[in-house]
Amino acid sequence: MLITTIRGNPNVGLYAYANDHYCLVGRDFPEKLAKEFEKTLKVPVHKMDICGTSLLGVFLAGNNHVLLVPDIAFPNEIQMLDKLKIKYELIKTKHTALGNNLLINEHGCLANPEMELEVLEKIHNILKIPLQTTIIAGVHVVGSSAVLNKKGCLIHRDASDEDIKLVEGLLKTKCEQCTVNMGNPYVKSGIVCNNHDYVVGEHSGGPELQVIDNTLRGR
Repeated sequence: MLITTIRGNPNVGLYAYANDHYCLVGRDFPEKLAKEFEKTLKVPVHKMDICGTSLLGVFLAGNNHVLLVPDIAFPNEIQMLDKLKIKYELIKTKHTALGNNLLINEHGCLANPEMELEVLEKIHNILKIPLQTTIIAGVHVVGSSAVLNKKGCLIHRDASDEDIKLVEGLLKTKCEQCTVNMGNPYVKSGIVCNNHDYVVGEHSGGPELQVIDNTLRGR
Protein backbone atom coordinates (compact mmCIF):
# COMPACT_ATOMS: atom_id res chain seq x y z
CA MET A 1 0.00 0.00 0.00
CA LEU A 2 1.13 3.52 -0.79
CA ILE A 3 -0.64 6.57 0.65
CA THR A 4 0.33 9.68 -1.30
CA THR A 5 -0.57 12.68 -3.44
CA ILE A 6 0.55 13.72 -6.89
CA ARG A 7 2.00 17.20 -6.54
CA GLY A 8 -0.31 17.75 -3.58
CA ASN A 9 -3.39 16.36 -5.33
CA PRO A 10 -4.92 13.31 -3.58
CA ASN A 11 -6.91 12.26 -6.66
CA VAL A 12 -4.24 9.76 -7.67
CA GLY A 13 -6.67 7.65 -9.69
CA LEU A 14 -7.10 10.40 -12.26
CA TYR A 15 -3.42 10.46 -13.16
CA ALA A 16 -2.47 6.79 -13.57
CA TYR A 17 -3.65 3.59 -15.22
CA ALA A 18 -2.39 0.23 -13.98
CA ASN A 19 -2.80 -3.47 -14.61
CA ASP A 20 -0.65 -6.47 -13.68
CA HIS A 21 1.88 -5.76 -16.46
CA TYR A 22 2.50 -2.00 -16.38
CA CYS A 23 1.46 1.37 -14.98
CA LEU A 24 1.09 4.46 -17.18
CA VAL A 25 1.47 7.94 -15.72
CA GLY A 26 1.81 11.45 -17.11
CA ARG A 27 5.07 12.85 -18.48
CA ASP A 28 5.29 15.34 -15.62
CA PHE A 29 4.91 12.63 -12.98
CA PRO A 30 7.57 13.05 -10.25
CA GLU A 31 10.39 10.54 -10.73
CA LYS A 32 10.62 9.63 -7.05
CA LEU A 33 6.90 8.93 -6.93
CA ALA A 34 7.10 6.83 -10.09
CA LYS A 35 9.65 4.60 -8.35
CA GLU A 36 7.33 4.31 -5.34
CA PHE A 37 4.49 3.28 -7.66
CA GLU A 38 6.74 0.64 -9.22
CA LYS A 39 7.68 -0.76 -5.82
CA THR A 40 4.08 -0.83 -4.60
CA LEU A 41 2.31 -2.13 -7.72
CA LYS A 42 5.24 -4.39 -8.70
CA VAL A 43 5.13 -3.34 -12.36
CA PRO A 44 7.21 -0.97 -14.52
CA VAL A 45 5.96 2.61 -14.66
CA HIS A 46 6.02 4.36 -18.04
CA LYS A 47 5.59 8.10 -18.50
CA MET A 48 3.40 9.41 -21.31
CA ASP A 49 0.44 11.71 -21.86
CA ILE A 50 -2.89 10.76 -23.37
CA CYS A 51 -5.06 13.09 -25.43
CA GLY A 52 -2.51 15.78 -24.60
CA THR A 53 -3.17 15.51 -20.86
CA SER A 54 -1.80 13.73 -17.80
CA LEU A 55 -5.26 12.31 -16.97
CA LEU A 56 -4.47 8.72 -17.93
CA GLY A 57 -6.88 7.25 -15.40
CA VAL A 58 -9.72 9.25 -16.94
CA PHE A 59 -9.12 8.36 -20.59
CA LEU A 60 -7.83 4.77 -20.45
CA ALA A 61 -9.67 1.54 -19.63
CA GLY A 62 -8.89 -2.12 -20.00
CA ASN A 63 -7.70 -5.28 -18.31
CA ASN A 64 -4.60 -7.49 -18.40
CA HIS A 65 -5.24 -8.44 -22.03
CA VAL A 66 -5.88 -5.16 -23.84
CA LEU A 67 -5.89 -1.39 -23.33
CA LEU A 68 -8.76 0.69 -24.73
CA VAL A 69 -7.67 4.11 -25.96
CA PRO A 70 -9.89 6.95 -27.28
CA ASP A 71 -9.13 7.69 -30.90
CA ILE A 72 -8.50 11.35 -30.06
CA ALA A 73 -5.13 10.28 -28.64
CA PHE A 74 -2.25 12.08 -30.34
CA PRO A 75 -0.07 10.22 -32.90
CA ASN A 76 3.03 10.48 -30.70
CA GLU A 77 1.08 8.92 -27.83
CA ILE A 78 0.05 5.98 -30.00
CA GLN A 79 3.68 5.64 -31.09
CA MET A 80 4.66 5.43 -27.43
CA LEU A 81 2.25 2.55 -26.88
CA ASP A 82 3.71 0.82 -29.93
CA LYS A 83 7.24 1.37 -28.59
CA LEU A 84 6.23 -0.14 -25.25
CA LYS A 85 4.63 -3.09 -27.11
CA ILE A 86 1.36 -2.56 -25.28
CA LYS A 87 -1.62 -4.24 -26.91
CA TYR A 88 -4.28 -1.58 -27.47
CA GLU A 89 -7.39 -0.80 -29.50
CA LEU A 90 -8.57 2.64 -30.54
CA ILE A 91 -12.18 3.47 -29.69
CA LYS A 92 -14.08 6.16 -31.59
CA THR A 93 -16.78 7.57 -29.33
CA LYS A 94 -18.07 10.88 -28.03
CA HIS A 95 -17.61 9.40 -24.55
CA THR A 96 -13.85 9.73 -24.78
CA ALA A 97 -13.23 9.44 -21.04
CA LEU A 98 -13.18 5.65 -21.27
CA GLY A 99 -11.84 5.23 -17.75
CA ASN A 100 -14.89 7.03 -16.40
CA ASN A 101 -17.38 5.21 -18.59
CA LEU A 102 -16.20 1.59 -18.42
CA LEU A 103 -15.61 -0.79 -15.51
CA ILE A 104 -13.64 -3.80 -16.73
CA ASN A 105 -11.87 -6.86 -15.39
CA GLU A 106 -11.09 -10.31 -16.82
CA HIS A 107 -14.68 -11.50 -16.36
CA GLY A 108 -16.86 -8.72 -17.70
CA CYS A 109 -17.41 -5.10 -18.63
CA LEU A 110 -19.97 -2.63 -17.33
CA ALA A 111 -20.58 0.39 -19.54
CA ASN A 112 -22.30 3.74 -19.49
CA PRO A 113 -25.72 3.14 -21.11
CA GLU A 114 -25.35 6.40 -23.02
CA MET A 115 -22.47 5.03 -25.09
CA GLU A 116 -23.20 4.38 -28.76
CA LEU A 117 -24.47 0.89 -29.60
CA GLU A 118 -21.85 0.34 -32.30
CA VAL A 119 -19.13 1.33 -29.83
CA LEU A 120 -20.42 -1.12 -27.23
CA GLU A 121 -20.47 -3.85 -29.85
CA LYS A 122 -16.87 -3.08 -30.81
CA ILE A 123 -15.74 -3.13 -27.19
CA HIS A 124 -17.53 -6.43 -26.63
CA ASN A 125 -15.82 -7.93 -29.69
CA ILE A 126 -12.43 -6.68 -28.52
CA LEU A 127 -12.70 -7.83 -24.93
CA LYS A 128 -14.49 -11.13 -25.70
CA ILE A 129 -16.18 -11.08 -22.30
CA PRO A 130 -19.78 -10.34 -21.23
CA LEU A 131 -20.71 -6.65 -21.49
CA GLN A 132 -23.69 -4.94 -19.94
CA THR A 133 -24.83 -1.33 -19.68
CA THR A 134 -25.94 -0.03 -16.34
CA ILE A 135 -25.85 2.88 -13.91
CA ILE A 136 -24.40 2.80 -10.41
CA ALA A 137 -25.88 4.92 -7.63
CA GLY A 138 -27.98 6.70 -10.24
CA VAL A 139 -24.99 7.91 -12.27
CA HIS A 140 -23.89 6.86 -15.74
CA VAL A 141 -20.12 7.08 -15.24
CA VAL A 142 -19.79 3.54 -13.92
CA GLY A 143 -16.01 3.56 -14.33
CA SER A 144 -15.73 6.41 -11.85
CA SER A 145 -18.04 4.75 -9.36
CA ALA A 146 -15.98 1.65 -8.61
CA VAL A 147 -12.44 0.28 -8.59
CA LEU A 148 -11.46 -3.36 -8.31
CA ASN A 149 -8.89 -6.10 -8.42
CA LYS A 150 -9.26 -9.88 -8.12
CA LYS A 151 -9.61 -9.61 -4.34
CA GLY A 152 -12.55 -7.20 -4.22
CA CYS A 153 -14.41 -4.17 -5.53
CA LEU A 154 -14.91 -0.80 -3.88
CA ILE A 155 -18.15 0.80 -5.04
CA HIS A 156 -19.95 4.14 -4.67
CA ARG A 157 -21.38 4.57 -1.17
CA ASP A 158 -24.90 5.07 -2.57
CA ALA A 159 -24.91 1.96 -4.75
CA SER A 160 -28.18 0.09 -4.38
CA ASP A 161 -28.52 -3.60 -3.57
CA GLU A 162 -29.43 -4.13 -7.22
CA ASP A 163 -26.30 -2.28 -8.35
CA ILE A 164 -24.12 -4.41 -6.11
CA LYS A 165 -25.77 -7.64 -7.19
CA LEU A 166 -25.19 -6.76 -10.85
CA VAL A 167 -21.53 -5.83 -10.36
CA GLU A 168 -20.81 -8.89 -8.27
CA GLY A 169 -22.55 -11.19 -10.72
CA LEU A 170 -20.98 -9.89 -13.92
CA LEU A 171 -17.49 -9.15 -12.64
CA LYS A 172 -17.31 -12.16 -10.27
CA THR A 173 -16.23 -10.11 -7.30
CA LYS A 174 -17.32 -8.98 -3.84
CA CYS A 175 -18.35 -5.33 -3.43
CA GLU A 176 -17.91 -3.03 -0.48
CA GLN A 177 -19.44 0.44 -0.39
CA CYS A 178 -16.84 3.08 0.30
CA THR A 179 -15.60 6.63 -0.14
CA VAL A 180 -12.08 8.00 -0.60
CA ASN A 181 -10.27 11.23 0.33
CA MET A 182 -12.67 12.14 3.14
CA GLY A 183 -16.02 11.41 1.57
CA ASN A 184 -15.63 11.33 -2.21
CA PRO A 185 -18.02 8.59 -3.43
CA TYR A 186 -16.27 8.33 -6.83
CA VAL A 187 -13.73 5.92 -5.44
CA LYS A 188 -11.72 5.44 -8.62
CA SER A 189 -10.60 9.08 -8.45
CA GLY A 190 -8.53 8.37 -5.37
CA ILE A 191 -7.18 4.86 -6.00
CA VAL A 192 -4.83 3.12 -8.43
CA CYS A 193 -4.69 -0.65 -8.04
CA ASN A 194 -3.82 -3.95 -9.65
CA ASN A 195 -3.81 -7.49 -8.32
CA HIS A 196 -0.52 -6.88 -6.50
CA ASP A 197 -1.39 -3.86 -4.35
CA TYR A 198 -2.81 -0.33 -4.44
CA VAL A 199 -2.09 3.40 -4.14
CA VAL A 200 -4.57 5.68 -2.37
CA GLY A 201 -4.93 9.44 -1.89
CA GLU A 202 -3.51 10.62 1.42
CA HIS A 203 -6.59 12.66 2.33
CA SER A 204 -8.42 9.40 2.99
CA GLY A 205 -9.46 8.95 6.60
CA GLY A 206 -8.89 5.99 8.89
CA PRO A 207 -12.28 4.31 8.38
CA GLU A 208 -11.96 4.72 4.59
CA LEU A 209 -8.47 3.22 4.61
CA GLN A 210 -9.65 0.26 6.63
CA VAL A 211 -12.40 -0.60 4.15
CA ILE A 212 -10.09 0.00 1.17
CA ASP A 213 -7.33 -2.15 2.61
CA ASN A 214 -9.62 -4.99 3.67
CA THR A 215 -11.29 -5.05 0.24
CA LEU A 216 -8.31 -4.69 -2.10
CA ARG A 217 -6.21 -7.09 -0.05
CA GLY A 218 -9.02 -9.61 0.39
CA ARG A 219 -9.09 -9.53 4.19
